[in-house]
Amino acid sequence: MPFRTEIKVRGYHLDLYGHVNNARYLEFLEEARWAMMESHGDLEWFMQRQYALVVSRIDIRYKRPATMGDLLVVETRSGPMGERHAIVEQRIVRADNGKVVAEADVTIAVIHADVQGALPMEGDIADRFKQLAGE
Repeated sequence: MPFRTEIKVRGYHLDLYGHVNNARYLEFLEEARWAMMESHGDLEWFMQRQYALVVSRIDIRYKRPATMGDLLVVETRSGPMGERHAIVEQRIVRADNGKVVAEADVTIAVIHADVQGALPMEGDIADRFKQLAGE
């Protein structure tokens, strides 16, 4: 079951055409990922170990516009893991009718200041991402 974050569209989210600006969707997705990590207690776990979660790629697909006053629900779940990255799968839907506004696959790596490059997705790190996926 995905983690759900509600976001109400405000005037400052809009472009000149009255639609949510495409860059704002990236902020909505980011807000939902932070909320999920905080909710599961994982953010504190990563911070205690001085791990940083970095986004290396976002594949976003815009489906329909969102406008002023819309209540959006960002559904976030952990997806497949690679050797040194994990995918977070996200969907933004309208709360009133369930229609998909945007979908995104966000590639995340874990880094540490004392280690060059991304850390392997194994051991405790992999376990944390699997817990987010409900495994």
